[in-house]
Amino acid sequence: MPRLNTSRDDARNADIQTDACVTVLLPLPLGRGYTYAVPGGLHLAPGDFVAVPLGPRQVIGVVWDTPPDAVPEGKLKSVLERLSAPPLPDVSRRFVEWVAAYNMAAWGPVLKMAMSVPAALQPEKPVRAYALAPDAPEFKMTKARGRVLGLLADGPPRTPKEIAAEAGVGPSVVKGLADAGVLLRADLAPPPAFEMPDWAATGPKLSPDQQTAADDLRAQVEGGGFAVTVIEGVPGSGKTEVYLEAVAAALAKGKQALVMLPEIALSAQWLRRFEGRFGVRPAVWHSDLTGVQRRTTWRAVANGEARVVVGARSSLFLPFADLGVIAVDEEHDQSFKQEDGVIYNARDMAVVRAQLGQVPVILVSATPSLETDQNVQGGRYRCHHLADRHGGAALPDIRIADMRQDKPERGRWLSPSLVGALGRTFGAGEQALLFLNRRGYAPLTLCRKCGHRLQCPQCSAWLVEHRLLKRLQCHHCGYAARQPDACDECGAEDQFTACGPGVERLAEEVAERFPDINAALAASDTIYTPAQAEELVRRIEEREVDLIIGTQIIAKGYHFPYLTLVGVVDADLGLAGGDLRAAERTFQLLYQVAGRAGRAQRPGQVLVQTYMPEHPVIRALAGGDREGFLAAEAKDREGAGMPPFGRLVGIILSAIDEALVDEAARALGRSAPRSAEIQVLGPAPAPLALLRGRHRRRFLVKAGRRVNIQERIRNWLKATPLPKKVRVQTDVDPYSFM
Repeated sequence: MPRLNTSRDDARNADIQTDACVTVLLPLPLGRGYTYAVPGGLHLAPGDFVAVPLGPRQVIGVVWDTPPDAVPEGKLKSVLERLSAPPLPDVSRRFVEWVAAYNMAAWGPVLKMAMSVPAALQPEKPVRAYALAPDAPEFKMTKARGRVLGLLADGPPRTPKEIAAEAGVGPSVVKGLADAGVLLRADLAPPPAFEMPDWAATGPKLSPDQQTAADDLRAQVEGGGFAVTVIEGVPGSGKTEVYLEAVAAALAKGKQALVMLPEIALSAQWLRRFEGRFGVRPAVWHSDLTGVQRRTTWRAVANGEARVVVGARSSLFLPFADLGVIAVDEEHDQSFKQEDGVIYNARDMAVVRAQLGQVPVILVSATPSLETDQNVQGGRYRCHHLADRHGGAALPDIRIADMRQDKPERGRWLSPSLVGALGRTFGAGEQALLFLNRRGYAPLTLCRKCGHRLQCPQCSAWLVEHRLLKRLQCHHCGYAARQPDACDECGAEDQFTACGPGVERLAEEVAERFPDINAALAASDTIYTPAQAEELVRRIEEREVDLIIGTQIIAKGYHFPYLTLVGVVDADLGLAGGDLRAAERTFQLLYQVAGRAGRAQRPGQVLVQTYMPEHPVIRALAGGDREGFLAAEAKDREGAGMPPFGRLVGIILSAIDEALVDEAARALGRSAPRSAEIQVLGPAPAPLALLRGRHRRRFLVKAGRRVNIQERIRNWLKATPLPKKVRVQTDVDPYSFM
């Protein structure tokens, strides 16, 4: 990443004088702000949220500390009002600029992520309450009314609900007294949205290695300043307990803490662990919150009331009043990469946010990314390694099932050795997990007679059968349809067949083999709300479930003491294709899912079904040789000049008109920079050449670490006029090549 410039002139934060002009940045892709006049008597400072006119409408923006442009007399419009929300902090404004510059995005769309809850910018509504009127008019007294008057005679104002409950009357009694003028409105400030975590509560007893890491993190938080520390350890080694000590240290200093999780909507166990440690639940931030919850949380973060936030990648853009530490759990996880809108990697941007705010950041993983590992090797990041499972639990025994020898029966997907292991596990009263990273019933449906494959009309992708939902679905755009009765190509009826397994098909096979067990599906199309995830976790913990059949959402972070067997059904699934990170990602996923087995006193075993037992990923997994795998992967990447040893940027052109996007791609290809320092590959059709009805062409720009690749690409795109109907997206440090 480019070096950060954190020095700023204090004068930029001074009040702007009346009758002056200011730059207002709007959460729109409209450049770097518009100039507005400041009406007399209105004092504005950088960070203030203001309402301004934009054409015929009114929009909300932020006063920015960049010099306003000169505007011809008669065309200058005025700021309408300043909103009551806490100003956007200076560090948040610098973060907006940095994220935009690095990821080649406009400032406005990045600002939109920082002010994602417009309702939170409006004044908070007071809580309606009533007190006795000092000069009450005459009214008819009843026993119920007398109890209300007695309650309020010497007490503070109360809400209607409290009055009715404490006086033992109905709501209509309270309303009648208010309507009669006997009770007066005495509105109260809203109660605190979040309780204060008990940072002084005693945490669990730590092992010597855990204690060493925790002491180091506490010292960093207490001392302040920027530092990056990696907490790396085998699954079940207690990494969470270690970084929660850093959270406690931040709370003790009166500061806020942010913990980022890749699957926040599915984190029931993590939230319970936090509550057990600090006595209350933290504020949460993810896409499943209601509008009211988002407004409350955003405002509480901005005014410092929300002391600990646990959230998905978007939580990084919340306007923290006084952030003291950031922890990124499962830092290697691909979910931290946002692929739509502003494309960015939240793990990398968390490091930037920590440096801008001069606070420590903690990267946590059992399988750190190669980028993180290289930063540790180069001495840029500190590292603590937790080699043993907490409480003395042993690591599971990992065995390989060679599917060329250990063949399933025809039409089945579980090898004889895995079927036998499942039977023994259920017989011992223990639980098992079957892992297959493929949703639905089958990934492909085709006609037996002519071979026609059912494809999404909007994407270059096959439709996936979801038998439980009775539909075919595209996992890229969401298109869904029922399975046709006849083939569109040949007209044959009742000739469609499902090819390959998904988790639903595994459930069908298991039900035939083990009809007396209770199985549960865990995939993003069956578990998609926090409540559903919490209910599944409860059922597993209380041993109402014998077998979990799941995708990657069940692969990380969970602790089930009776889960002793993990079967990986198709370990080769992620190894095909030309994805730069395919091997690394597959190893991380399989290592994580293997770590679900035997996390308590019962020993665990893992059985990995593969047709490629000689593949380096499978060999490293079987031998537990993470270091050897990373070393070999690093050597291959370094030889090819690939990240983290080189720079990559993807450029994606898309349009509804295929001829238009091809014309634009050719024009961009002709003007591509050519030098020894930078290499431009393409244009070529993207692997998903059609996505959501748009035709797509890709370039891949490759350069050395010392090359300012963003500047080269900006100059290239600026010098090449493209049709307005062609959309251009840039993906710095791409994770997906689809």
